[in-house]
Amino acid sequence: MKPDSAPASSAAAGGGAVRPPSLPVTAMLYYGLFGLPLAMLALPIYVYVPRFYAQRGALTLAVIGAALLAARTVAAFIDPLLGWWITRAGGAYRRAVLVALPLLVVGYAMLFHPPPLTGVSALCWFLLSLMLVYTGFSLATIAHQSWGAALTQLPGERSKLAAVRESCGLLGVMTAAVLPAVFDYDALSYAFAATLLAGAACLLYMAPQPPVAVTDAAAAPLRFAELSAPFRQRRFRALFLVLMVNGVAASIPATLFLFFAEDRLRLGSNAGLFLLLYFVSAAASMAAWPAAARRLGEARAWVASMLLTAAVFVWAYWLGPGDAVSFGVICAVSGLALGADLALPPALLAGVIASAGDSGRREAAYFGVWNWGVQMTLALAAGVALPVLAWLGYTPGTGQGLGALSSAYALLPCCLKLIAAALLWRAPLRDC
Repeated sequence: MKPDSAPASSAAAGGGAVRPPSLPVTAMLYYGLFGLPLAMLALPIYVYVPRFYAQRGALTLAVIGAALLAARTVAAFIDPLLGWWITRAGGAYRRAVLVALPLLVVGYAMLFHPPPLTGVSALCWFLLSLMLVYTGFSLATIAHQSWGAALTQLPGERSKLAAVRESCGLLGVMTAAVLPAVFDYDALSYAFAATLLAGAACLLYMAPQPPVAVTDAAAAPLRFAELSAPFRQRRFRALFLVLMVNGVAASIPATLFLFFAEDRLRLGSNAGLFLLLYFVSAAASMAAWPAAARRLGEARAWVASMLLTAAVFVWAYWLGPGDAVSFGVICAVSGLALGADLALPPALLAGVIASAGDSGRREAAYFGVWNWGVQMTLALAAGVALPVLAWLGYTPGTGQGLGALSSAYALLPCCLKLIAAALLWRAPLRDC
């Protein structure tokens, strides 16, 4: 943020102030590695899970969508509470990560290794495993992102730190995309458990530790005003609205990817390769977007990525069987734009926190609400898109309702991307 808009930065800009030391790349890497297993969990939840349970035949597509919507909505409203809990403990990020680890391991094992159940029993197992995974994922993600925001408030360095974290996440996403295609879900489960423990060890014992705030809030009762405090900041409200619209735009094609690739394009087992191409392209762009942000500002650079995505992804609507090369080009170019979606929003949020004078004190409260927004976009994407497609006549594997599938996969996300770009362009964030 500019010095005249951020109290913390103003102090640093004053005469005689000492500039905080830069974080070495190794320190950033030790911090960022924990993002790898978290991403290995995130991709299967919103890409593999709908198809995994639909193929097993225990649940219909409409029931799966409704269950995902219900579970994500409940989990989303827990996120601000988790952020408040971390904040009132003075930023106890290490403790939050340790609590999250068993929830993640057990929930993941239950989700992808269910017993042979049907009907209500299958639905109850599905919901329970989802809640364990979502709670552990939210707790770990809020702590991890808050940890990074507390480490540095330097505009150039915060986007670089976010880029390192998201690059590790992309490596996890690519691993999650390849393993089920080459091996099976068992291999993905073993890889997730191993990288989760390794990443947690690097974060807890080798990464730089953020300052622990001294707080007297531990004995204070929970008040709604504390949970909603970030919304009192005009900049946060504007950024949060962009997050929601852009998040739904990104979540809908992610939820529908395998259905579109297999039923519309007839890619079969090669679908995972296109998913891999998408994330490889995103990884290749991770260094470019922080550089663009230094020249244009984080908000302007993010707008440019949204426009690029809409201009390219809309062509997927006209694709059909045999258009693998065209789809590959779309995946590659839109993947390049994805790097901005990953690196720039958390950096902008860190700037908003600094401008409010809450750096080093309330990062977890902001990221708790932020993660609530992320959860809600994923809930809306799965909980609305899947039942609506079923209502419009789309049935996986039958060839029915493919026109509705193409519209939902390509046209709707592009419209939402353009709306998000317009909102971001008008938001009071362009001095970032």
